[in-house]
Formats: sequence, structure tokens, C-alpha cells
Amino acid sequence: MYRLIKAHRLSVRNTYTGSLNIYTETSDKLCSFCHVHHSKMPRNLTFSQVRHRTSTINTALLPIVKKQKRKPKRYAELLEVTHNLTSNRRAAVRTLNASHLSLLMRQPDVTLDKLHRVKRTNLLKISNAEINTGSNTEGSQNILGLQTPGLIEDSLRMSAENQKSGMTVMDDLETSGISGISDTALMIKDRSLLNSIPDDQAKQDLDDDLEPLKLIPIQKSKKKKPDVSDLERVKQVHEQARRESLVRTLNAYLRVCVSTGMMGRAYHTIMHYRKRSGKIKTAWITDITLFNILLQSYASSGNLQKVKEFLKIIREDGLTPTAKTYAAVFECFGRIPAAKKEQPFLNDIRRMMNRQNITFDEVVHQSKSKRGQYSSVRKAIKLLDPGFEPKPQITEESYDCRLLQRITPDGGKPNCSPIGNSLTLDNINRRYSRQVNHEIVGHVEIKSIEKFDKSKPIVPYYKSLISELEEEWKRTASEAFDRDLKALKSREYQPIPNAMVLYPCLCVLDKEEYVKAILRETWRLADGSETFSPSFSFLCKNLGKHINDKYEILESKNHGYLENLQKVYSRYSKWYVDRPDGANGRTAWQRIAEQVSPELNLELESIRWPVNLQISVGKFLYQIILKDIKLDVSRVRPCSKTKHFLPAFYTLFRHNTQKYLIEEIKPHPILAKIYRDSQPETLKFDTSLVPSECPPRPWSSVQSGGYLLLRTDVVRVPIYAMEQWKRLEVVPKRQLWPSLDCLNQLASIPWTVNTVILDLAIKIFRNGGSERLNVPQPPSVLTPPPLLKRDCSEKERKSIFKARMDLRRQKGEMYSLWCDALYRLSLANHFRNKIFWLPHNMDFRGRVYPVPPHLNHLGSDLARSMLIFALGKPLGPNGLDWLKIHCINLTGFKKRNSINERLRYANEILDEIVDSAERPMDGEMWWAMSDEPWQTLATCIEISNALKSPNPEDYICRFPIHQDGSCNGLQHYAALGRDQSGAENVNLHPSSVPQDVYSSVAGMVEDIRKRDANNGVEVAQVLDGFVKRKVIKQTVMTTVYGVTRFGARLQIARQLKDLDEFPQEFVWSASLYLAQKTFDSLRSMFDSARQIQDWFTDCAKVISTMKGKNMEWVTPLGLPVVQPYSKINPTRTGLKEVAMDTYEKPNATKQKNAFAPNFIHSLDSCHMMLTSLHCEKQGITFVSVHDCYWTHPCTVEIMNTICREQFVALHSEPILEDLSEFFVRHYIDPQQKDRNAKEDLESDLSTRKLKHTLTNLPQKGSFNLKSVLKSTYFFS
Repeated sequence: MYRLIKAHRLSVRNTYTGSLNIYTETSDKLCSFCHVHHSKMPRNLTFSQVRHRTSTINTALLPIVKKQKRKPKRYAELLEVTHNLTSNRRAAVRTLNASHLSLLMRQPDVTLDKLHRVKRTNLLKISNAEINTGSNTEGSQNILGLQTPGLIEDSLRMSAENQKSGMTVMDDLETSGISGISDTALMIKDRSLLNSIPDDQAKQDLDDDLEPLKLIPIQKSKKKKPDVSDLERVKQVHEQARRESLVRTLNAYLRVCVSTGMMGRAYHTIMHYRKRSGKIKTAWITDITLFNILLQSYASSGNLQKVKEFLKIIREDGLTPTAKTYAAVFECFGRIPAAKKEQPFLNDIRRMMNRQNITFDEVVHQSKSKRGQYSSVRKAIKLLDPGFEPKPQITEESYDCRLLQRITPDGGKPNCSPIGNSLTLDNINRRYSRQVNHEIVGHVEIKSIEKFDKSKPIVPYYKSLISELEEEWKRTASEAFDRDLKALKSREYQPIPNAMVLYPCLCVLDKEEYVKAILRETWRLADGSETFSPSFSFLCKNLGKHINDKYEILESKNHGYLENLQKVYSRYSKWYVDRPDGANGRTAWQRIAEQVSPELNLELESIRWPVNLQISVGKFLYQIILKDIKLDVSRVRPCSKTKHFLPAFYTLFRHNTQKYLIEEIKPHPILAKIYRDSQPETLKFDTSLVPSECPPRPWSSVQSGGYLLLRTDVVRVPIYAMEQWKRLEVVPKRQLWPSLDCLNQLASIPWTVNTVILDLAIKIFRNGGSERLNVPQPPSVLTPPPLLKRDCSEKERKSIFKARMDLRRQKGEMYSLWCDALYRLSLANHFRNKIFWLPHNMDFRGRVYPVPPHLNHLGSDLARSMLIFALGKPLGPNGLDWLKIHCINLTGFKKRNSINERLRYANEILDEIVDSAERPMDGEMWWAMSDEPWQTLATCIEISNALKSPNPEDYICRFPIHQDGSCNGLQHYAALGRDQSGAENVNLHPSSVPQDVYSSVAGMVEDIRKRDANNGVEVAQVLDGFVKRKVIKQTVMTTVYGVTRFGARLQIARQLKDLDEFPQEFVWSASLYLAQKTFDSLRSMFDSARQIQDWFTDCAKVISTMKGKNMEWVTPLGLPVVQPYSKINPTRTGLKEVAMDTYEKPNATKQKNAFAPNFIHSLDSCHMMLTSLHCEKQGITFVSVHDCYWTHPCTVEIMNTICREQFVALHSEPILEDLSEFFVRHYIDPQQKDRNAKEDLESDLSTRKLKHTLTNLPQKGSFNLKSVLKSTYFFS
């Protein structure tokens, strides 16, 4: 005993006590009152870590093993009958289906213990309890042996669980209409049904199966082994994926090492992977770009020895030098004093260039990536050619597109500035300085319009507490960053650093920037939503991207980019204000940049980190947030004298829309309460989420444009979609200019806020919102569900539980809408009486969107009503009439009437329009009855102001007039197929009154319903009087965009549910009926559209399944499109990104279903872009919301003419024929026919089938496309 005590004391004597760690343990319990699981109060578990004889102070926690519920073992009792013995065997079931039982029945000599030998599978693990034949009669009659009480209880419990969880497998099958012979096999395959077959049925089955049977030999089906060439091809594809991933990550890693001065690490890293190339195929370094990075770095420091060494390596590895390679060599010679001594070496370089046909001009043009490089290269070249002077780089400015041949580089209308005289040049330059500062800081802080209760005395205390917490967290984060960075450096240390590590990425900025990023995340998390939070990986990616953005801005400063940008932008803003020529924004920017900044290219190379690297950086910083940021929970009470520190943030796991758990981060409830009750008066937005204060930088390439310094993606694609980016980077720049110029035109339009509408909306929002006026209400207006009582029945409990779940969902939806309105109104209030711009980008199909998501013209009715043009123009002779027509269009009252009748109606109710403008809330409120009430009110106010002016024609109007397409998707289908009937229904053909396709379809559905009602169909009788235009409109609208039958059913069910008179018990059956009849009516009305859509679907099916490739095409304006739908999302490990859509199997279902709507969307986008470019040429204001075009009232006629002309020009192109040729050229190997005919008949047949499908174009109708030019209601 003495020795034990002594040993215990000795073990504690020389120890190191680590930091006090507090963990939170949570559990739940089943309430005996309401029979619902409730969470227990969290219990804090405090551990003090003790170490013995250690040389490090880093904590080493034992892993906490989670308690996991043991899965019940699935088994069945089978009765084995032989000539001498009956055995009741209990078998653990892994996979038991109809074929296995059939094997037992058909081969009576085979016992259970030999079954696995016959099947060559380890099917059953058997432990038998043999019973004499006459000892248990009942048992011999029960084939499943259900007489054991334990089995019966397990079966009942499993059955009850299945009933509670939802429909069983058999319920799903019965619902799907599956029945017949295969039902028995499906029942046996369902393991949960093995223990629940009735005894009588089992007895009958036993009697049938015990009859003498002949032994039937089993013939195994021969599975076709994959071809060796196919396996080799798949292997090569995966190897290529790993190589590309390695190159991308190495590219970013080497740049970071160079930026941080870790040249030795960069050198050893590339040498390490070069050495591995001979051993590991996926480590091949064959990209000359990686060597150019180090070459340029050594050249800028004048290290000629290293430059020669790398040139030797390039020759040894068989790589081909580029103009950038030679630029780095000449830069080195331009920086060293004794360059003439190396004249023979320079002559060798010149001979190498001549063999590759690389000129000195090409080398000079590739030496504009950083300050001083251009002059050094010129100086070195003059050693070889003293009279050398670089030739100016000639850029082809005209379009390479048949549809844009009439638009020349200087063919636009001069002196038509988008801003007019609203701003001076000095004002724009000051705005430029503010915008650059916002982008460097990374966020914008604005005042919130939320109404607070100022009477709470605790608010000042919470405000001061938050300031103290942030100061404490700043010190803590700084210390933790130093500690963890030191530990990371020690952990990643190698005598010769060779492999890629995370350490350089955490040294590329000052420590203060990382600490600011950590504090930025703590604020965002603490002020986040209670019901929703992004996944942990998403948060890490965003934090890593923020560090990447900071790094890019720092690099642009170091390379002299910021100084040259200011010079170029100053000249560009002067051109923007004056517009002395007819050039567009991109052409003007390129010309000015060539004149002002000839030695530095403003189109910097992308230094964007791969997503896996961004996530790794974000995870490192988030570990500090989770482990070191603490909160004294006792400080929530002002007079508390105790201290109780807990982690301020914790992780939890939630189910996403799929079956997987997603890790999320939430703030401590007390921290969330402190931030919420502090009543923050400001909101912080990332700079990329806020409109620009100055004209955006024009897009001149896919890498340069949008905001001034912040990198904006020109195309919105998922993070793993690499194919689209590859296409954009390899196509000629001229091919992308139409799309980029459209983005520039839309971004050049200045906006301002309609202050009258803004003030009224803020007033209603602060007073609790309005359901009638579509102003979001706070979740507090909802009434709580009834309380549970002890004597509640099971049905009442379920009803209350469902009501609570519905309330929780409704609260989340309402809070989301309320926050959206808060952000939008606060931003609009921030830009009150100011002018701002909206940078634009596009999705992969070419559809255009503003980059700032909150304050733009693409939102709801309220969002659109708050924005007007900053440039005002006189109404002109017809402007007032267009305002009145637009007002009636917004109401939806006269959709089937002609334009003249709408104008006459507007004049008849002019008093109500003026009353709405002058007394919007206490008058007759005619505007509130409109389909778009807020836009209608804004139009009423503009009409009233114009009428009050002495001369309405001279009234300066900033209000936009909308011209909307008539079911634009069907218009494109009708034009593609030259469908006469379809064209008439969607207003491609001239008519005296607008044709409403929604009403036409509703009429056809009603005729079918009447026939079915007369035949006694119950649901058709119930729908009497409810088949209205509004019920089926959304389904008709989205049919051409790929809505499924299930989606259409939901759309119609939502409309029927809103009808108070409709019997709610028939909503689901009636929606199914109407969806089916709507689809049938559309297919009969648009025959050519149906054929084209079927051809699209067939092409996508054979391409994605037979060729295993993504659907790909090129729009008529030259934009390459690749559908980003793959089977598996990318998986990443460490710093290596493994999977990309290039090498993943395409999701054939999504590829097939999405191709038709995506192709129509791309045509819709082409029509908009053509209209945009021609409106810019004419000098008129133009913006769009997809198929809704906006302009000033005085230029509506001009825009309408352009719109129709460009639609005819677009569809006069052989769109389907070009698409078919592209498919054949892209997906069918021209040499495959001869090779397959000799080697593989099956492959030859599949190729013929593929070619037949791709070339089997649907026939066209007789519609005259030029009729669109005379159609008044094509866009109206």
C-alpha cells in the first residue's frame, strides 16, 4: 500500500498542467407527459490535462468515443426438412431474395450449411438447434419458425417502427402500380417482410414446396467483362485528373512561396515533384508555366545561375519554352551589370527563338506582368538588336459573328453618355477613390432601417460588452494565431522542404489581416440566423476566399497595378462622361490602357487558389474560432461577479435535403442573445454584395472586369465545374466579345432610388409589414400553437406536434423574407439621392444577372419599384401614353385587350391614378388591387408628376417602361419549328388583340374537363368552375423550361389550395388531373415544339449515356456552354483536389432533362444580347430582366423595332442545323467508323445509332418568320 501511494505521489510531482478545457455534453429524454423527445440542459464537463515527462506543451486529448446504438441483427428462422430430420435453423440474413429460396426448394438435397458453397457466396451464418421430426408438429408447419416469442416481439416492434416512419416498401410499390408475378419476389427481397408473412400463407407455401421436385441444373449468366481498352482509358482519365489537380495546386503554391520570399522552398518543391515524375505517373510536371513562375522570380533578382539551371532543366525534360520563358531570361540580362559577357549565351537563346518562330515583339508583349519588367527586357534585347523598337500590338476590334456584322468598332452614336450631365469628372474620380478603398477594406458598413425599442436599459450595457468582447477576442486570436502557426511550422518542418504544405499560405499577409478575418467571421456567426447556418466547409471556403482576395489585392499593389489602374480609369471616366466617339466600353478601355499603360498589362494573370487550398486555410483559422474564442456567460447579467468561460461557438450536425448529416457552426445562445439585444444600428456587407459607387471596369477578358480590384467570376458555375472555364480560356477572345460587351452595356447604366416609394415602404416595414401589399412581416405576428394537455389524445398530440413543425417552418420562411427586405431597404436608404452602378455577370447558359444580390432590378415587385434610371430624358410626344399603357399592363386588368383599349381605359380612370399618387395609403388605394401593386403605384406617381408639369412632353422622366415577351420560351420553340399554330398563340403572328396562350390552354383543359365530367369522372366534376388561367399559368410558363409532372402538380396544388371555395380534400387528386391535361393540351397546341423538345431530349440521352460526356454547345453569339451536372461531387484530400466534372461520369438524368430548357435559355439570352448591343449602337438606355426589356418612355418604339429585328435575325440562322453539325463534329470521331467496322460491330452499331439520332432533325412548318416584324404584341 505504501509503495502504491508513493508511486502515485511521484507520478504527479513532475507534471505540466495544461489549459482548462470545458466541454458541453448534451442528451435528450422522452417526456412522459407529451411523449416527445426533449433536450436536457447542457452539462459542462471540465477536464484538466496532466502530462508526464513531455517536451511539448501542446494539448493531447483522448478521443471521445460517441455512444452508438447497436443495430439490431436481422435474422430469420428457417425450417430445414430432410428425410430423417427436421431442423429449425436461426440464420443471420445478409442478402436473402427469391432466387435463394428457390434454390433451396428446387434442390432438396442441399442443406443450409451447404448453400453458400452452391451459390459461392457467404449467404447465411447458421447456428442450428436440431429438433426430432415428431417432437414439434406446429413447428414443422411454419416455414419461417415464428413460434419463438422473441422473434414475434421483434417483428411487431419493427412493423410498428415502419408504420411510424412512413410508407413501407410495399406501400410504395402498390402506389406505383406494381403487381403481378414479380410481387412475390419483391416481397422476399424486402427484409422487413420476412418475419411478417401470415401463418396460413406460410403453411400453404410449405405444402406446395414439399412436393417432389426434379433437380434443375443452375446455369450462371456470363457477365461481359469490361474491355481492356476501356479500363485503360478510365485509368488514363483518372491519372490526367490527378495531374491537372496537381498542376493547379502547384501553380498557386509556387506563387505564394515566391510572394513570401520562400524561394528555397519553391525550388525544392518543384524539384521534388520533378524527381517523382519518373516513379509516379500522376506526378508528371509537364507544364512550362510552373517553371516560368520560378524563372521570373530569379530573373527579377538577377540570379543568372538559377536562370541557366532552369533552362537546362527545361531542355532535359523536353518542355517547350514559351514567349514568357524567354521574357524571363531577357529580364535577368537586363538587370545584371555584366550582361555583355554573356553574349554567346544570348545568341543561343536567339537561335532557339528562331527555331520556334518566336519574335522579339512577342517576348516584349509578354513582359508586362509587373513593374520594371518591360524596360529590362527591352534593354536586354537591344544587346542582340541595337535598333530594336517594339511594334504596337494591333488588336482586332470587330466582331467575329455573322449576327453582328453591321456593328463596327466606331459605328455607335457619339455624344450619348449613359450618365449625361448628372455627374462631373471630378465627382467620378472621387467616387473611384471611395470604391477602391471599399474593395481594399473588403466590406461596407451601412445604417440599418430596423425599428428598435429604445426604452430597454440593458441595450447600452450589451453594446459596451460587445466592444469589450471584440477587444478580448482580438488579443486572443492574435496569440492563438502565433501559437498555431508556430506549431504548424514545427509539424510541417523538413530538413529539405519539398512537399506542399499550408504554412506559406498563412504567411502571405500580415498577421493583422488574419486576425481581422477571424474577427470578421465571429461577427458574422454571432449575428446569423437561428434556424439556418451554412455548412462548415462552405464557411471555411468563404474565409479562405477572403484571404485569397486580400492576397490578390496585395500582389496588385506590389506589381504597380493600382497606380496604373488609376491613370487608365481617370482617362476612361472622361471618355464615359463625354462619349466623343461611337466606341463601346471595352474598346475604349483597351485603347486607353494601351496608350496610358504600355509597359504594364492591366489584365493580370489569375492567382486564384484552388478550392481545396481555400478550404484548408479557412479550416486553420476556424480552429482558432472554435477552440480559443471564449465567452464569459455570467457577464450576460450586469452585476455578476463570477466568471464562467465557455466556447463562444460550437459545432452541430443537421440533416440536409439528402440523407447525410452536415456539420454547422452556431454561436452560443447567450452570445446570440447579446448581439440580438444590443440592437445593432449598422449592417456590414461584403463589398462584392453592394452596388458600385463608380462606373464598373469593362470586361475585356474572362479574367478582367466587374469591380475595380475584387475578382469577379464572369460565369457562375459550381466550384467543381472546370469544363466551362476551360472552354472560355481556350476560345479566341473575339468569340467572347459579344457576350462581354453586353455585360458592359448593362453595367454602364447608372441607377438611383425612387425615394417616394422607399419612404412609404420603410414606413410600412417598420410598422409590422403588410400581407396585402407584400411587405414581409416579422415572425412575431404568428400565433403560437395550442399547448399540450395531460388528457390529450394521440390524435390531438400528433395534430399539435404537426402544428408546431409548421409554425417553425413558417417562422423560418418569414424571417428569411423579413431579412431580405431589411437588407434591401437599408441599402436603398444608404444610396438615397446617390447614383450607383450594377456590375453584371452571367450563368453558364449566358443568362445575365447583376452581381450585387440585394439591391437590383431583378427582385420582387417592391424591389423593382424602388429603382429608376439616373439619367432623365424628356417624355416626348408619346411618352405619357406609354406611361399610362405601362400602368394598365402592370395591373393585369386588360390582358386580352388591345393597346388602344388599354390607353382608353387609363384615361377613363385617370382620377383613380392621380388619387393613388397623391394619397397612396388613405385614398381609394386603387393601386393596391393590381397584380404588381408597388410598380403600379410608382407609375401612378410618375403620371401624376407629368400631368402637373406645364408641358408633359418636356417633362424629364427617369422611369423605366417594360416590354415583356409573351411566354418567351414558347416563342423560341415556335420560331425554331416555324409552327404556324404555335406562333399565333404566342403573338409571333400579327393580330388585332393579344393572344393569351395561358387562357387558350385553360380553355382546352376546360373542354376536356367537361367531357370527363359528363362521363362520370369525379375529380372533373369537382373542378367545375375552378379551371382558371391563374391556376395553370405557371405550369404553362415553365413547361418549356423543363418542369416535371411532379413539379407541375405542386404548382397547380399551390394555386388550388389558395382558393377558399375549392374542397381541400381534392387538392392533390385535382392537381394531378390538371397537370396531365395541361401537358396534353400543350403538346397538341405546339406540335413542332413537342418534336423539337423530343429531339433535344433524345440527343442528350444518347450523348450522356453512350458517350459518357456532358452536353455541350456554342450559342449563336459564340459563347461555349457546358452543362455542369456530374454524378459525384468533387472529393478533396489535404491540399490536392481530386475530382472535377471533366473526369466524373455525367448525371445522365439531369443532362437529359435539363438540355432542352437550357438551350432555350441560351437562345433567350442571345436575343437579349443582340437587342442590348444594337440599342447601345443607337444610343438609347437599355436594361433587361431576362425576357423583359426596359427603356425610357421616349425610346420604347426604337427598342421595340430593334427587339423584333434581332429576333428575326437570330432565328433566320440555321440554329438546329448548326447544333446538329456541332454534335456530330464534337461527339463522333471521324476515324471511328473505319476502325470500328473492323474491330467491333457493336461499337459500330452504337455509333450509327448516335449519328442517326443527332442528325434526325424535326421537320419545320410554314410560318413566315418576318411576320414578327409586324406583330404588335410580340413584346408588349
